[in-house]
Amino acid sequence: RAMASNVTNKTDPRSLNSRVFIGNLNTLVVKKSDVEAIFAKYGKIVGCSVHKGFAFVQYVNERNARAAVAGEDGRMIAGQV
Repeated sequence: RAMASNVTNKTDPRSLNSRVFIGNLNTLVVKKSDVEAIFAKYGKIVGCSVHKGFAFVQYVNERNARAAVAGEDGRMIAGQV
């Protein structure tokens, strides 16, 4: 399976609604591939960027993003909620 792009900050305003912010992420342990593996079940990921302590996942549409937020909010990942 091809890795998603690293680009999550597209200027298209519609893309904002299909982007998910993942906060309080232990990025010393959690890698881009881990984030993609967790969030791929909600839809096609077109972009994923991991930063120090947080990440963004960009889906093809807003419905996928809403499902991901609903399904993963409060989840424990590598010991952090």
